[in-house]
Amino acid sequence: MAQRQKWEYLSVFVEAEAEPVMDYLEQIKSWKNGVPRNTPESMMPRLDAYGQDGWELVHMQPVVVGKNADILAADSGRGIASWTSSYFCVFKRPE
Repeated sequence: MAQRQKWEYLSVFVEAEAEPVMDYLEQIKSWKNGVPRNTPESMMPRLDAYGQDGWELVHMQPVVVGKNADILAADSGRGIASWTSSYFCVFKRPE
């Protein structure tokens, strides 16, 4: 019987922030109306860095992160929408 692959996992919050990677963003795309402050493309260099270290992205979800690194899971039924530039990411790679 073949041995099962063992994995290690990594979970991180990734922020969509254009300012730190503006040079990269201006190279990959022509931004007709300027680069949006929280464009998702701004996460690509960080995600690529994880990939270069052997991590495979298996889950990515926009989340509202609290001051204790907790995640807002629901709006308590009040119907209040929240904007976010934070993403909860889970990666895996072979052990």
